[in-house]
Amino acid sequence: MAALSLLSLLLLLLLPLSLLLLLSLIVRPRPVKIPIKDRHVFITGGSSGIGLAIAHHAAAEGTRVSILARSQSKLEEAKQGIQLATGIDVATFSADVRDFDAVRRTAEEAGPVDVLVVNQGVFLPEELAKQELDEVRLMIDVNLIGSFNMIKAFLPAMKARTDRRPASIALMSSQAGQGGIYGYTAYCASKFGLRGLAEALQQEIIADDIHVSLVLPPDTDTPGLVEETKRRHPISSIIAASSAAMTADQVAEKTLNGIKSGSFIVPCNFVGYLLAIATAGLSPQRSYTMAFVEVVGAGICRLAGLFFQWNWYGSIEKWHAQSKQ
Repeated sequence: MAALSLLSLLLLLLLPLSLLLLLSLIVRPRPVKIPIKDRHVFITGGSSGIGLAIAHHAAAEGTRVSILARSQSKLEEAKQGIQLATGIDVATFSADVRDFDAVRRTAEEAGPVDVLVVNQGVFLPEELAKQELDEVRLMIDVNLIGSFNMIKAFLPAMKARTDRRPASIALMSSQAGQGGIYGYTAYCASKFGLRGLAEALQQEIIADDIHVSLVLPPDTDTPGLVEETKRRHPISSIIAASSAAMTADQVAEKTLNGIKSGSFIVPCNFVGYLLAIATAGLSPQRSYTMAFVEVVGAGICRLAGLFFQWNWYGSIEKWHAQSKQ
């Protein structure tokens, strides 16, 4: 009996160890470390919010920082703030990411970039039936087309760089790019689009030792969030509360750590990790231990997701019932 119990225990241990061994052989792309010290980090949406926080953190780590935004006055204010906090001078560029010609001129002026952080974003919450198409187009143009413009303009020089150390392109998506949220139909579409862009792009540029990261923050305490919540639907607030909000500094730290480790998916809080596991799909995975968690935890996370949906749809039904009274 004791021998049978020991054999059963060995078999129980052998299964996960065999899975770990298999995953260590098949995960792709291979693990990589991306140094950022003394390298050029270019950040869009860099005059405020998450972008500004990333610029502060990157400058503090000894990088050469460039930031892009539309407002020259906000850029100058950001530049002075970073210089006072870190002693590092940053380059500023005023351009609209929707204008490819302006972005291309910026890329030529900025010179070779080692880490491109595509962080610009617009969020205008509204039910699709009530939202003007101009607002829908604005979110798609800034969040998605603007990202294509940035990558298209900067990628040739990144591919031709003389510094052959690994480089990075980081796309700032959202937890709204992992699951639909009431009142954010157009915004979710723009952020879901970044997922497809990132997955396909990684396959295209892996041979150039350029590594894509998709950052997925929850609600983040920024000036943009203050304006967003003023017009947010009550149901949207209920759903958004499922994931704890973060500060811009917290998201910036997660972002840079994700870039340096070459992580494709960069979740920012506990719910983000659950969503990353539940939505892993065909996304690249460098870590065989994280791949193990995805394989083992997928069913559990799906169950948790169903409970979330049960809660959300219950809230939607309750709100609409009350509004009709």
